[in-house]
Amino acid sequence: MKKFLKVLLLLIVIAFLYFGFTTYPKLDLISGFSAKSVASGHFMDNRPLDLIEKTDNDIKMIDLAKNSIDEAGKFATASVYGLKERKAIYREGLGATLINDDFDVSKPYLLPKRTKLKNNLPFPYGNNERKDTLLADVDYLKLTKAVDNAFDKDGGKKKRTRAVVVLYKDQLIAEKYDTGFTKDSKILGWSMTKSITSSAFGVLAKQGKINIYKPAPVAEWKNDERKNITLNDLLHMNSGLEWEENYSKICDATKMLFQAEDMGKVQLEKPAQFKPNTHWNYSSGTTNLLSLILRRQFKTQQEYLDFWYSAVIDKIGMNSMIVEQDMSGTFVGSSYAWATPRDWSKFGLLYLHKGNWNGEQILDESWVKYTATPTNTSNGRYGAQFWLNAGGKFPDVPRDMFYCSGYQGQMVVIIPSKDMVIVRMGVREEEPGFDFNGFLKEVIASVGK
Repeated sequence: MKKFLKVLLLLIVIAFLYFGFTTYPKLDLISGFSAKSVASGHFMDNRPLDLIEKTDNDIKMIDLAKNSIDEAGKFATASVYGLKERKAIYREGLGATLINDDFDVSKPYLLPKRTKLKNNLPFPYGNNERKDTLLADVDYLKLTKAVDNAFDKDGGKKKRTRAVVVLYKDQLIAEKYDTGFTKDSKILGWSMTKSITSSAFGVLAKQGKINIYKPAPVAEWKNDERKNITLNDLLHMNSGLEWEENYSKICDATKMLFQAEDMGKVQLEKPAQFKPNTHWNYSSGTTNLLSLILRRQFKTQQEYLDFWYSAVIDKIGMNSMIVEQDMSGTFVGSSYAWATPRDWSKFGLLYLHKGNWNGEQILDESWVKYTATPTNTSNGRYGAQFWLNAGGKFPDVPRDMFYCSGYQGQMVVIIPSKDMVIVRMGVREEEPGFDFNGFLKEVIASVGK
């Protein structure tokens, strides 16, 4: 019996050591992800806790978190095994923010001043419903089948699509939502937010207020080799700065999103690994650094907050969109924009029409061309905060396709040669889950003669 107890004790010690070395360091990130997800999903989109836990948070290890919502206090908390409790607060107009113990929740804060588009136009240039108009070159039976195929049937969880919106020749030709979601549901775009950040720089460039080919205005770099990094390098993810983005482990990206108070400074403080424009490396830290740089272009915080909306978002009637902030008040330009699928499609339409929105040139045509031109060393996969099909990632889709892309398979697809925008949102990425190439191929095959 003594021998058995010794062996049992040894096994328990080994288990605790294993937990300490492998799981415990992740608990802060797990509970941080979960608390932020619950606060945003519940207070931004009115999702009940059980739906968030079953659909948004049913990710390996994230599902270990125990969550709670305080309706009166407008916050959510999460912990794992009672350890590492994290809190995310909700503020109307700003969305949810993951905070630490030092964050002063009583401190006054500024809100973006918004002028939301109101007109009598039908969607997509307004928010009124359009009377059904059948287009002669659309095979609606084939289109309906293609869209239906994007969704699971009979309660399955393989494809996990939440929404599909298809625009063709400026007209809504297909739209479908999963159970629990509607055209008014706000859905997180994750890294599609990067393309929103890029568009803000596009407006500044159009206004002549920045030159992306000059060294980035980062005072902290002026006395070292990073002084040669340009805004162009940052927009292209080609700065040469050190960064690791791997969501299966603790890395620069996960520590930034779920621990950092000022997310823009995380990439700013990284050393150079390569010379600029020689080594493409996808980095959410880079986009948050761009957001911080954008913030520094304005004299006041209010001007910075207002610009994101007045420059693009509200200009094109994305009335539902909210871009969330980090604890320092900088927009999380890498990951945290929420909007309805219809509003996401409006953003795609802006780029489909080369920066023109219903007659107003919001972005220069040259900027849209720039965003859709392959970055050096990306093998035709990436432009300026947009992904590209120039390298043939999707073999059955036109090579001129460029797109916004986010975690778990969020996509705004722009196909100029087909005069088409396709939005797909869900909680499952590519094969063995969702077949984007097959889906896009089927939708495209339903239009044109």
